[in-house]
Amino acid sequence: MSAIIKLLLMRRILLAIVFAFAPFILFAQTWEVGGFAGGAAYMGDLNQHNPAQVNNPAGGIYVQRNFTPYFSVKLNYVYGKISGADSTSNTQQFRDRNLSFHTTLNELAFMAELNFMRYTPGADRDHFTPFIFVGAGGVNYIPQATYLGVDYNLRELQTEQQDKPYPNNAIVVPYGAGIKYNFSGNWNIMVSAGYRQVFSDYLDDVSGKYPDRTKFTNPLAAALSDRSGERTGVYIGNPGTQRGDYRNHDTYLFVGFTLSFTFVTANCYY
Repeated sequence: MSAIIKLLLMRRILLAIVFAFAPFILFAQTWEVGGFAGGAAYMGDLNQHNPAQVNNPAGGIYVQRNFTPYFSVKLNYVYGKISGADSTSNTQQFRDRNLSFHTTLNELAFMAELNFMRYTPGADRDHFTPFIFVGAGGVNYIPQATYLGVDYNLRELQTEQQDKPYPNNAIVVPYGAGIKYNFSGNWNIMVSAGYRQVFSDYLDDVSGKYPDRTKFTNPLAAALSDRSGERTGVYIGNPGTQRGDYRNHDTYLFVGFTLSFTFVTANCYY
């Protein structure tokens, strides 16, 4: 008799535990996939004052797991392009320097996302929330410059006479904010903006000081290390003088819209 009582007691305890953790178990069954489309901006040695100068396209995809109506984790991939040119600057000093670059970005990152309000796609409530996100990942980049109508990879030319080419991959820390809206059943639309702190100062191939042009063995590298003479006929890049802005990191921004679909079980929110 005591064995039956113990069995019934254990069953009740087990049921209590299951009911206590049921919301987390059910929400863990919620997955989301989406696509992003928007623009990219860059801030660094060739754009020192305008952090939101969006002038190139960007797009991406992601898969996300929504653990609760407030917290999610995603694997995010974004492809974009950034560029900069001294010739478009409002500052005469930069126009005289006359450097330029463009590069494609391939970014893969894990991100944690926090909703400020309860958000439950597929339910008849909780359709809207602001959110913030932060993460860590990596980006691949190969800066190029157009010279006499041809694009050249600047990294290989070592335009600042580095001992070896700088890495073309860097760690990034994405962070930003946005607003999401569940507009139809399991479908969501979002608008977001996210900066990337990049652990590299060579997204634009510019970091420190002018090299000695006379010591280049490659005339193309010498030409692209100091392009001021193309405008004025006089080269201003004296060896050892400032070429970049001496900040340790470049940054870039992705801004745009996301359309996503949330997969939920029949009783996930009820």
